[in-house]
Amino acid sequence: MSVRAQQPEWAEVLEEHAADATTCRRLVAQLGACEVAALAFCRLLERWARGEAEPSTPGHRQAALRRAADRAETAVAGLDRPLGRYLLELEADRAEGRSWYGEPGAGELREWAPVLSRAGVRSCPMRVAQAYLELAVLVRALEGLAAAARMESVPDRSSLWAGLFDLRENLLGRALDDLRALAAA
Repeated sequence: MSVRAQQPEWAEVLEEHAADATTCRRLVAQLGACEVAALAFCRLLERWARGEAEPSTPGHRQAALRRAADRAETAVAGLDRPLGRYLLELEADRAEGRSWYGEPGAGELREWAPVLSRAGVRSCPMRVAQAYLELAVLVRALEGLAAAARMESVPDRSSLWAGLFDLRENLLGRALDDLRALAAA
């Protein structure tokens, strides 16, 4: 089996526009790590929202949230260099590009205070909500790129740049701070 067959479909879109293969490989690897960590963080919270008490004790649930936030924080922090380099090399051909992923959906907007309280987890609900939202948007954006690759309707260079720039600003700003705070709590 080839290495390319194991890559996520969204990687094809990044490869198509890449100026340097090494930069693209680094970005794909780090975005893959971000996607895995984001899914783990979001799924943990979603299980609690459904009333699943896993892990079985509040202390273990608190530790699970810390670990999930720590993994997501590490992955997102590692995105700064490869994404910044890719954006620099991508150089949009025009300034009118627009982001290729949408706003948060209704399913991503949730009040986490009752969920955290029921789970016995003492974390700032606003930080949890913000981190969840940004990580869910990242996952949805990557799924959108994968769908674009499957349908052969990839965004143009300017739009790809704009979307990646938006993701970078959102993830490496407040979301990273929120994840750090949750990991330290």
